Amino acid sequence: MISEMDSETTFDEDSQPNDEVMPYSDDETEDELDSRQPAVEPGQNQINRDTKESREPLKKDCSWQIKANDPHFYEQPQFKRTVFLCFRKSKYAGNAIKTYKYNPITFLPLNLFEQFKRAANFYFLVLLILQSIPQITTLSWYTTLVPLLLVLGITAVKDLVDDITRHRMDNEVNNRTCEVIRDGRFKNTKWKDIKVGDIIRLKKNTFVPADILLLSSSEPNSLCYVETAELDGETNLKFKMALEVTHRYLQEESAMADFNGLIECEEPNNRLDKFAGTLFWRNTSYSLDADKILLRGCKIRNTDFCHGMVIFAGADTKIMKNSGKTRFKRTKIDSLMNYMVYTIFVVLILLSAGLAIGHTYWEQQIGNSSWYLYDAQDFSPPYRGFLNFWGYIIVLNTMVPISLYVSVEVIRLGQSYFINWDLQMYYPEKDTAAKARTTTLNEQLGQIHYIFSDKTGTLTQNIMTFKKCCINGQRYGDCRDGAGQLQSHPEQVNFSWNMYADGKFSFYDHYLIEQIKSGKEPEIQKFFFLLAICHTVMVDSSDGQLNYQAASPDEGALVTAARNFGYVFLSRTQNTITISEMGIERTYDVLAILDFNSDRKRMSVIVRESGGNIRLYCKGADTVIYERLHPRNLKREATEEALDIFANETLRTLCLCYRDISHDEFEAWNKKLVEASVATTNRDEALDKVYEEIEKNLILLGATAIEDKLQDGVPETISRLSKADIKIWVLTGDKKETAENIGFSCELLTDETTICYGEDIRQVKGTKDFFLSTSLSSAVLQTRLENQRNTAGSSTHSSLRMNEPFFQGSRDRALIITGSWLNEILLEKKKKKKKLKLKFPRTAEEKKKQTEKRRRAEAYKEQQQKNFVDLACECRAVICCRVTPKQKAMVVELVKKYKKAITLAIGDGANDVNMIKTAHIGVGISGQEGMQAVMSSDYSFGQFRYLQRLLLVHGRWSYIRMCKFLRYFFYKNFAFTLVHIWYSFFNGFSAQTAYEDWFITLYNVLYSSLPVLLVGLLDQDVSDKLSLRFPGLYVSGQKDLLFNYKKFFLSLLHGAITSLIIFFIPYGAYLKTMGQDGEAPSDYQSFAVTAASSLIFVVNFQATFVHFQIGLDTSYWTFVNAFSVFGSIALYFGITFDFHSAGIHVLFPSGFQFTGTAPNALRQPYLWLTIILSIAICLLPVVAQRFLSMTIWPSESDRIQKNRKKYMAEEQQGKRRQSAFRRGISGRRSAYAFSHQRGYADLIASGRSIRKKRAPLDAVLGNSVTEVRDARET
Repeated sequence: MISEMDSETTFDEDSQPNDEVMPYSDDETEDELDSRQPAVEPGQNQINRDTKESREPLKKDCSWQIKANDPHFYEQPQFKRTVFLCFRKSKYAGNAIKTYKYNPITFLPLNLFEQFKRAANFYFLVLLILQSIPQITTLSWYTTLVPLLLVLGITAVKDLVDDITRHRMDNEVNNRTCEVIRDGRFKNTKWKDIKVGDIIRLKKNTFVPADILLLSSSEPNSLCYVETAELDGETNLKFKMALEVTHRYLQEESAMADFNGLIECEEPNNRLDKFAGTLFWRNTSYSLDADKILLRGCKIRNTDFCHGMVIFAGADTKIMKNSGKTRFKRTKIDSLMNYMVYTIFVVLILLSAGLAIGHTYWEQQIGNSSWYLYDAQDFSPPYRGFLNFWGYIIVLNTMVPISLYVSVEVIRLGQSYFINWDLQMYYPEKDTAAKARTTTLNEQLGQIHYIFSDKTGTLTQNIMTFKKCCINGQRYGDCRDGAGQLQSHPEQVNFSWNMYADGKFSFYDHYLIEQIKSGKEPEIQKFFFLLAICHTVMVDSSDGQLNYQAASPDEGALVTAARNFGYVFLSRTQNTITISEMGIERTYDVLAILDFNSDRKRMSVIVRESGGNIRLYCKGADTVIYERLHPRNLKREATEEALDIFANETLRTLCLCYRDISHDEFEAWNKKLVEASVATTNRDEALDKVYEEIEKNLILLGATAIEDKLQDGVPETISRLSKADIKIWVLTGDKKETAENIGFSCELLTDETTICYGEDIRQVKGTKDFFLSTSLSSAVLQTRLENQRNTAGSSTHSSLRMNEPFFQGSRDRALIITGSWLNEILLEKKKKKKKLKLKFPRTAEEKKKQTEKRRRAEAYKEQQQKNFVDLACECRAVICCRVTPKQKAMVVELVKKYKKAITLAIGDGANDVNMIKTAHIGVGISGQEGMQAVMSSDYSFGQFRYLQRLLLVHGRWSYIRMCKFLRYFFYKNFAFTLVHIWYSFFNGFSAQTAYEDWFITLYNVLYSSLPVLLVGLLDQDVSDKLSLRFPGLYVSGQKDLLFNYKKFFLSLLHGAITSLIIFFIPYGAYLKTMGQDGEAPSDYQSFAVTAASSLIFVVNFQATFVHFQIGLDTSYWTFVNAFSVFGSIALYFGITFDFHSAGIHVLFPSGFQFTGTAPNALRQPYLWLTIILSIAICLLPVVAQRFLSMTIWPSESDRIQKNRKKYMAEEQQGKRRQSAFRRGISGRRSAYAFSHQRGYADLIASGRSIRKKRAPLDAVLGNSVTEVRDARET
């Protein structure tokens, strides 16, 4: 019998890398699903935690061991791994890097192998092999080889150039030098010769060659300034700090050479901001974290020299671990295009099979009985039909376009350059141009249905300014004089009394300054002292100026505010901090820094004051601070009221508090801190648990309020995108009131918007009943779920009711939800940071019950998710407050899954990276929070307002251009290829070609490629200004109106009709005709030239009509387009006359057999009349159809194009009026809801929310909820 213990397994929950979040940004949320420490500067991570402890046994999670200055240590068997058969290799990589793919020997075979893995290239390789079989082919081998070599050659040259560049870069990097301990002294060594465990010296402005542990530096306290632009694109300096013990003992060269420390740490991984390890040295262990590690690719700045020990080298470094393959995104047109190519391939097989059957029948009826057709091969008709099947596969191979994918890539590359070159998307303040970081998604920019936007730094400027505060229940920050009276004319406070004041800081409340100067309010002194001491800011006092380097704009704003109010942060070491308090400098011992992370949403610092008292200072989000306050906080309600007022003014808030700690309590707690700080597994969780024990019974000091203004043009951009039928969702970590008021200020919400709230849902335990609250969204969501449960398995009529809309009528609605509600309604459980126990079923019946239970739970969860998405998507706008980075990505994924809609995510910070990668298209804004979002994005620019131009102009144009290109490409290929089919009815289905072989070879390469390429690059139906003025034009892309299967088959039908005309008009004209010389011109070669000439004129003029939108008004004309059309025609005739000359026939008699055909045939007027007739019959219906559609059934684009001159005149008149208006005014009102200038200021000062009141429940929901309510009452 199995014991109870045997049926349970205990394991540590897998720890995955999480989304990075910035400390104290408003993206700190209530329900963080996965905790993560921020990537912040050193100084915050246990500055004083160089703790001593007896060495512990090595644990499995820290299996990476590095011994300093001991190369023989890595030769031990346990550090070897088998690479092939019995060959073993060290698991520690060398420092030489290899990013190239080829060498001179492997380039040709490996590149060809990679190219032939593509289906189209492999298909044409098979055709080339088939063409080498004489019994099958009727086409010369070069008709397939030349286009195939062209495609392969272009790709190979591109790959070769790229790989040569990589070779050069690798050689340049590997041959860089730095100083490494060799034989007891520092010697210059190439990077490629550096090994794990080496001690290296780096000098100012040099790159770090490997991931190293910082041991010491020339700076005080062994600080080291680094620039991480190579890693994350950020140019601002970051700080690293060595252990105090290594700083003290490892400064001299001899000490470095004798250093024999052992490091046990995590295996190599790609988490740039994470590191956990322990240094064992002198029988003592020291905790290591990311703030003591210099990563490969960093650059040493403002530090004369530093020393380090190599931990990860070469391919094991974090930057190389991050250089793997990225997630490949495909557009909807890509998928549709692939399916259409498959369709063409099926059509090719069917046509070839049908023609082969025709040849079999012809052989049986005619071929076998005609002696003059005997070919001395006694093949049966079915076998001849089989051979002809493959012959037609070869002849009709141009139906499957070999150049399609190459042409598409060229067009996308050109469109990407147009985005990069757009000066109207250039942000001069930061010298930031728009950049297409991918070339594969341009046309999808014209098909967006949903935009998911971050708020802070995306809609707002993320330039934080301290505006207001609440201290001891009293609010400060209004425009008041020194006596506390409100002023009608705001006047900035003069900070000239403070020698450290920041001249850019502005404040309007003179009363607070008087209170600080008087020193009568100790709570005010504590308030600003807390701001000056409780942070992770580092200071650079070069040039006699204090320059703060903060982990987030919020924290920088708070420290700057304290500086201006007289409490100045001056400097810090590993365990001290120096502050000027109203001109008096004091230094405090920092006993511990309790780190911020997105789960804690707070940070604390424990300091010993001059009198020996120990005090904890804490700041954080109000939701977590209020849970930890002492029960007897007298100003709790007053501060909470102030927080609500600040939130309604769209200000970002933090609460400040403190508590005194006894010496005994601190000593007991510090022992637990020491144990947690050197833990080799789950260190973050252990530290969080210890922090929780000391952060309790806090005394509330007050709250801060920081202003973050909207970016320019945000309301106009959102308005235009909404008119384009694009729905906008704002995903933010802000409080609900703040996010809602931002929604009003940026016009995402209006006075006509009916706001639905989603966080008040409750379910009665043990029943299926839900009680309805005033929450509209909760009510309708649960009503839908209730109906789905009650009608499960019922009639079709009941199931149809489940698809009815949630809301009745067509009112403008918005949904506002929180992260906690999102977790509850989507049944997302918060992960527990602890060991889990899984109890396995013992019997088959138990296993079946568990499986069924799990299946029902998954089905219920999926239905709940779908209901939420249906509900939210019926609203014009959605605001999700207090959401985590993972929740942001989850919301995007749900909309992708259940709506099959094209999504775009836009953000500026590291906490937006997951969302940006999840969406179909990710857009990064170069903001104040670094470059992580930009580095992960598909497109980037400097301001949110440029999004309208990216979508409504470039996206729409790219979509239109690509659709026209594909339609025309398929058309011209079918018009060219199907002529062979009509010709087969007159040659016994013998797989003979209707054209000269060289014409077949060059048709797609030279004669018809350039005009269609320029259609895809340059075409535009309306100008960029009209595209922005009429956002409704964007809808065609959302509805896939310009390229779908219907358009595809119409193009094929159009091509088939053109091929009929191209074949039968010359056939009829040649049927019984005599030329001027008295001879019949109706030979095969003359017919082939006539048909080919007609085709070239038709397809190139057709490109002209496609491009010009032919009608009374032309759309867009350039010299390049005209040159491409007429140049292609001229090129055709020039090459044709050369190939039909006697001279080339003499040189290559077997390859050029149409000697004299073109000169003889094209001098006949009758032939030119035939060509003109063919062109007219092909093009006149197109012209007529286009004319009638523009006149009788005009599209929105046609109407705008027709009136474009009128709109241009109106625009010029509007500019003149605007210029005259500007001359008549002296200023303008602010559009910001939170400005000292006019706008929403009067409403904000009243302390009332600017959001609209909730509508009555029944008025929004209609009869569905009323029926449920009546049923429950009954």
